[in-house]
Amino acid sequence: MARPDLGAVERLVREELDAKFSSREAILQNSRKMIQLSAKAIRALHRGDFDDAEELMNEAELLLDETSTELADHPDLNAGFAHDAAKEYAEARLTFALFQGGELPDHHALGVPVASYLNGLGEAVGELRRRLLDQLRTGEVTAAEATFDAMDEVMDLLVGLDYPDGMTGGLRRTTDVARQLIERSRADLATTIVQERLRAELAKESRPSG
Repeated sequence: MARPDLGAVERLVREELDAKFSSREAILQNSRKMIQLSAKAIRALHRGDFDDAEELMNEAELLLDETSTELADHPDLNAGFAHDAAKEYAEARLTFALFQGGELPDHHALGVPVASYLNGLGEAVGELRRRLLDQLRTGEVTAAEATFDAMDEVMDLLVGLDYPDGMTGGLRRTTDVARQLIERSRADLATTIVQERLRAELAKESRPSG
């Protein structure tokens, strides 16, 4: 039997795999940059620098668009790192919206998969807790109550989504972590409110009569 000539097969296979490998490297590099930019945006939000945060998120959005184009040609490359990057970007955008008290963009508006969106929303609860603690430290109890209400609303949504983890990207674990943060925040808020009331009563009693 004659030896088969696989030259044409090799050329075809290499052409396809080279293109896929190039896309994979681009997606991986973009994902790393998106995660870094999103983290910097969240730090800017906590500093109150919303303009800087917006600029960083816009940079991440451009990378997200490039990644989405690559994934359209190679959907099998939508690996964990692409999901993580989209999740971090969603977390930054959703934290921005939650801090401002406006309507949240949905996953279509952000251009991310629903699983990445939901996990990003769940992780935004951690950023809200940090904001709540900052507000309590500066005596902004009313603002802290509003922040807690936002956390509670997010939790109401997440706990009602009873779908397999394979569909939601491990949302159950994210929800469990968010629940713990909310309970700790509830206790911190309640303690501060009680302390404020006691302080007010003591101040009232210490005022001279007449």
